[in-house]
Amino acid sequence: MDMGTSIDLRTAARDAFTQRPDVQNAKQAYDQNREGIREVAEKFESMFLSQMFGHMFKGIKSDGVMGGGNGEAIFRDMLVQEYGNQVAKAGGIGLSDSIERQLLALQEGK
Repeated sequence: MDMGTSIDLRTAARDAFTQRPDVQNAKQAYDQNREGIREVAEKFESMFLSQMFGHMFKGIKSDGVMGGGNGEAIFRDMLVQEYGNQVAKAGGIGLSDSIERQLLALQEGK
């Protein structure tokens, strides 16, 4: 075995286990990027769920005495959007996990 290669491997191993600033910065950038990807995946799932809930609520009629009108339509859309946000935040239907995995795989070039 070549002694020069052995020293290079030891140096590389030592550097891999030490917390150098450039390694630490790369790890922080990766963690921030991963958090961003997770946030985008959850927002997409939230939007998808809101669309699904919107179609679900279209068939529901409001009562005539206290309901109806433009105000109810606006607030119903806001309520449906918030339902989607809360369901996604609580774990959703697993769509954000799949999206996150696919985005990470695309980013890593796999």
